[in-house]
Amino acid sequence: MTQMIDPFGRAISYLRVSVTDRCDLRCVYCMAEDMTFLPKAEILSLEELERLCGAFVDLGVRKLRLTGGEPLVRRNIMSLIRCRGAGLDELTLTTNGTQLARYAGELADAGVKRINVSCDTLDPAKFQAITRWGKLDQVMEGIRAAKDAGLRVKINAVALKGTNDDEFDRMIEWCGRAGHD
Repeated sequence: MTQMIDPFGRAISYLRVSVTDRCDLRCVYCMAEDMTFLPKAEILSLEELERLCGAFVDLGVRKLRLTGGEPLVRRNIMSLIRCRGAGLDELTLTTNGTQLARYAGELADAGVKRINVSCDTLDPAKFQAITRWGKLDQVMEGIRAAKDAGLRVKINAVALKGTNDDEFDRMIEWCGRAGHD
């Protein structure tokens, strides 16, 4: 098997793959409120993504992270996740959590062991302001569903001066109490 090697002589075994540019939130640091997305014809099909991921696995990739946009808004995304769940040391997902309540069990059944959830605040009003229209309770429900399905949850937060920088201690304490990474 041919192994990919980076310019520093290290074997490349980890790959992040963005499966869509679309998202169901419009976080102020990430997207404009009125986004212009790529034409769907310019986005790789799920079959093309499967072939691409398979080629990288053949070249030594052992860990794969699916990202976006929001990967769980991609139509039929579970077909790609089910295909890729086998043959890897680790298949992970980065998500905003809005669709987790719906997909957590399927993700676990497909071989996903852990996920990263973007959650910048524990304050519902701030959450809605940061995401422009998101509902914190929907994300919390998704996180609970993920934990119930046996998924390890890592919380990612973007530090926003004057917005959520007064909550870091509370966020760390919550993550510790809830068993999140």
